[in-house]
Amino acid sequence: MDGRLEAGLEAGEAKPRGEEAGSGRRLYFVDNIRSFVIVQVVVLHAAVTYSGLGMWYYQEAAALEPLTALSFGIIQSFIQAYSLGLLFLVAGYFVPASFRRKGGARFLRDRAVRLGVPALIYMLMINPAILYYVTSLSAPNPTPTPAPTPIGFYLGYILGLQFLGGSGPMWFAIALLIFSAVYAAARLLRGDQEKKGEEAADGTEGAEGTGDDAKLPDHRDVIALVLVIAAAAFAIRLVQPIGTAVLNMQLSFFASYVALFAVGIAARQRRWLERIPYPFGIVWLKAALVGGTAFWLALFLFGIGPEGEISKTYGGLYWQSAAYALCEAFFCVGACLGIVVVFRERFNSGGRLARFMADNSFAVYFFHPVILILVTAALRGFAWHPLAKFAVAAAMAVPICFVASELVLRRIPLLKEVL
Repeated sequence: MDGRLEAGLEAGEAKPRGEEAGSGRRLYFVDNIRSFVIVQVVVLHAAVTYSGLGMWYYQEAAALEPLTALSFGIIQSFIQAYSLGLLFLVAGYFVPASFRRKGGARFLRDRAVRLGVPALIYMLMINPAILYYVTSLSAPNPTPTPAPTPIGFYLGYILGLQFLGGSGPMWFAIALLIFSAVYAAARLLRGDQEKKGEEAADGTEGAEGTGDDAKLPDHRDVIALVLVIAAAAFAIRLVQPIGTAVLNMQLSFFASYVALFAVGIAARQRRWLERIPYPFGIVWLKAALVGGTAFWLALFLFGIGPEGEISKTYGGLYWQSAAYALCEAFFCVGACLGIVVVFRERFNSGGRLARFMADNSFAVYFFHPVILILVTAALRGFAWHPLAKFAVAAAMAVPICFVASELVLRRIPLLKEVL
């Protein structure tokens, strides 16, 4: 079994040609969802480069006109709202079966190798190289003081413990490793109480309320999930507002990550990803796209205003913070439901392009900062509109990332074992 997808974006037994979830069918749509989301992550970071909204290694400072700022705000807010949450949902879906099959010790050992090793490689090698390169881009010419040598810079990075917060996008792998460890600890404490239900979810008969007999979520359940995520996000942002991080973990967004990972675990036992009705998911997707956009625009046009204080949406005892948390949660849950059913019904195949993208998805996630920064640095001399530069940079970086992964990255001896 190829562990490359297992290495990255879920904690189950991922296979590059689709996955099985007890039905005997390969869930190609799951691989395709991952590939789609990872492309969205590259696009998001390209947008941050030219908008200045958010945290990223390299940004081109520019005074954005209101319509441009609004466009970037919509793009980034919506991608941020659902993308990583959807990956945590999918990850949680494959955790129970992997734990039951492997047992606690092997499950945790595999998670540590498949998630922890790439994160360490990034923190100790990729991140300092990026930081040194970006420092050279932004340094004045000539510099008033001599620039540090690569060795001096790296020693300062290690001895100054900067590497602890240097996970870059691999914070996802670290968070997923932590979530998996918490799940394993809970399962070990509970013993085999869930074994019967999980066997039913894997196709074993005899458990009422699991598998194909399980109750499907209704609109009230979805609304309840939205409210729980919104309330948790508002509470977290009282102490960790948007724009802050703890060891590169932006805890302000973790309400949806934790909730959707837990939902994925529950969904696995009940086979929800395979059984949620298409019309049900489409209703919520339309609500997210139409209602979520209207909500977002109303908040920023009337709640903040063109000259208002946008930081009130970042956190604190402000109604704007509560409204933004609700808007974000609403869009997140609706988009996740809709994307799952659309990909299951429309993109549930494993053609050549889909296989290529699935094989390389985690490696692209791991290495895309290097490619994107090189692409955007190469475009520095072009005096284009920020939206135009964003579109060109994203259109260039995405295919280059996948090709570089296939032809270079996954051929490196150490990396090919974990990517």
